[in-house]
Amino acid sequence: MSKRNQQNVMIKGTKDGLTLHLDDSCSFHELIKELETKLSANYNFQENDPIISVKVHTGNRFLTEEQYEEIQELIQTKKKLSVESITSNVISKDEAQRWKEENEITTIARIVRSGQILEVPGDLLLIGDVNPGGTVSAGGNVFIMGVLKGIVHAGSTGNSGAVIAASVMKPSQLRIAGMMHRTPDQYSEEGQEMECAFIDDSNQIIVDKLQVLKKYRPNFDRLEGGL
Repeated sequence: MSKRNQQNVMIKGTKDGLTLHLDDSCSFHELIKELETKLSANYNFQENDPIISVKVHTGNRFLTEEQYEEIQELIQTKKKLSVESITSNVISKDEAQRWKEENEITTIARIVRSGQILEVPGDLLLIGDVNPGGTVSAGGNVFIMGVLKGIVHAGSTGNSGAVIAASVMKPSQLRIAGMMHRTPDQYSEEGQEMECAFIDDSNQIIVDKLQVLKKYRPNFDRLEGGL
């Protein structure tokens, strides 16, 4: 098919609404022009027509914020069309860096003392203790090779699948995503098995031996060799 006859905008109806596939090899100006023409030619709604959800896929085209808004505004000039999402196969350098930070393990050797706050964007491997009054927060999992007596918040950005593990588990407070775990009457004594905390199938934070984690997180292998 010649470039002249190629369709830059493909519109498909689904049971959930419309899906728009936008070509990523033409200029953005050509894309917008064809999108506007097809919407005007094919979609003339009546006042009582239902709202139609629209998903937009831009392939390997990276959209600036202004281009994103231009596509959204153009579609929504048809008052019965509502943009649900605009997705691309590519991300910006800043987004890639943020993704990298949120998916890597930060290793720190120190003691988190009372009044101190240690915070990382991804997983945390802390080689040291968290004293009473000390706080540790991570966007991902928290692994403590020491005594935990302070506060730990794993999945701080909303990851409810995050896990907290400690050599000695005696926290004053545990949090995973938006959930908080009450302080139990007693935790394991020093010298016993390493323990972990996670959200189980009943949507509650539980504390148990590290070995049971595989039952609830069968694909959990963030550390080399798995758990």
